[in-house]
Amino acid sequence: MAVDYQKLATGKYYEELEPGTVYKHAITRTVTEMDNLLFSTLTHNCAWLHLDAEYCKTTEFGQRLVNSLFTLSLVCGVPVRDTTLGTTVANLGFSDIKFPKPVFFGDTIYTETEIISKRESKSRPDSGIVEFETRGFNQRGEMVVTLRRTGLMIKKSSLSQD
Repeated sequence: MAVDYQKLATGKYYEELEPGTVYKHAITRTVTEMDNLLFSTLTHNCAWLHLDAEYCKTTEFGQRLVNSLFTLSLVCGVPVRDTTLGTTVANLGFSDIKFPKPVFFGDTIYTETEIISKRESKSRPDSGIVEFETRGFNQRGEMVVTLRRTGLMIKKSSLSQD
């Protein structure tokens, strides 16, 4: 039996994404030492700031920092179910990535995404381009990451109505 992915899609189609809409995502995640260790070693990031507890005692933070690219990946992944699962053609790029506060082991991250802008695709009449801003916060409400992402989104009107 073939899977009907169109029926499983939980993301929003181009027409459903309105600038100014903010999605507060229900998924939260407490970051662990293992998350940081696995991500850092899988990506060959051997920075002492992420892996060496003794070195980090000598830094201004006094403890290891969670790899910022893990934090970025986490807050990019959380919104997928609510915004783009099954409704995106491709990720077109990232911009304005900022890490205003560090993330430490035990911090719980929650995420929100705002639709910033949208426009018709000039080269693909079945799609539109949407700019998302995603923001990640820790349990104290401090912003730990913010980024802009541009996605090529499917138009619902272009789908076959079989």
